[in-house]
Amino acid sequence: MPKDSWITKSIASSKGKFILESNDSIVWGCAPIYDEYGKVHVYYSTWAKNEHWLTHSKIGHAEANHPEGPYKKMGIILEGRKGKWDANTIHNPNITKVDDKYVLLYIGTDTLKQENWQLKAKAANTQRIGMAISNSPYGPWKRFDEPIIDVSKDSLAWDGYCVVNPSFMKHPNGEYWIYYRAWDRRNDERRKTGVAISKTLEGPYEKYSGNPIIDFPERGGQTEDPYFFFYDEKFHCLIRDMGNYDWLSGLYLESEDGLSWGEYFRGHHKGSKYFPVCDECRYERVQILWKNGKPEYLFNAIKKDLENNNGAVLKINIK
Repeated sequence: MPKDSWITKSIASSKGKFILESNDSIVWGCAPIYDEYGKVHVYYSTWAKNEHWLTHSKIGHAEANHPEGPYKKMGIILEGRKGKWDANTIHNPNITKVDDKYVLLYIGTDTLKQENWQLKAKAANTQRIGMAISNSPYGPWKRFDEPIIDVSKDSLAWDGYCVVNPSFMKHPNGEYWIYYRAWDRRNDERRKTGVAISKTLEGPYEKYSGNPIIDFPERGGQTEDPYFFFYDEKFHCLIRDMGNYDWLSGLYLESEDGLSWGEYFRGHHKGSKYFPVCDECRYERVQILWKNGKPEYLFNAIKKDLENNNGAVLKINIK
């Protein structure tokens, strides 16, 4: 089993709190941020229980005076745009404040362009990464006519099928980095992580020639839902484990340059360690709420029970 990381140790004594619970809709992928007045804003994926995230997910906005809530839902802020590359689903938000702007990354789909190549998740191949920018956490949000990260032109490339689950970071050298996950369906069916880099916020973003930067084929397992950050003079990654040790916990990696990643540690245990949920309930999409330059809370999506999925927060105790 992997050794516990400093993140895992910092949440060892914490008791989790459910947020954004709903009787009629799914809540997933919570992205938190403080505004300049100390209010917490969370952007989250949501869709009706009788719908599917690949075709009907939207991004909602909620706010609270404390990370553990209670939260007031402010409504839907991003949804599919008919006739655009993100015509159907808008999913898995990531929020950052950069250059006095709120930058929200997401994935979108256009099911009219889906392939009939293999039967599994046919609409998945239309997933691309988008960017929305606002001067305020309340919007309005500026969106773009094209994805900020698209699939490679070579359909046989590791990221030639789909690009998803972005994580934004402004590099200490002033560059803008977007990490992303791809699904290499046409080669080895593995989920892998890469990065694209730009000199300006709105791009264009150039994919790193050494991609993919995170993949463990020798272990047999995979990873997804990466969250990257720079803290204490190092680059860090929290990422979902998909069979390296189990399918329900998270991994943690460190890097000196953000490109070369070493041995992984435990990022967090199963959700049942921190929340009153079943031992096999999914607990993933980890992101961090930052306060005064330090990590304050983990925000995750969690399967609460057979019928309900919602947000979950966990206090990070840093000395």
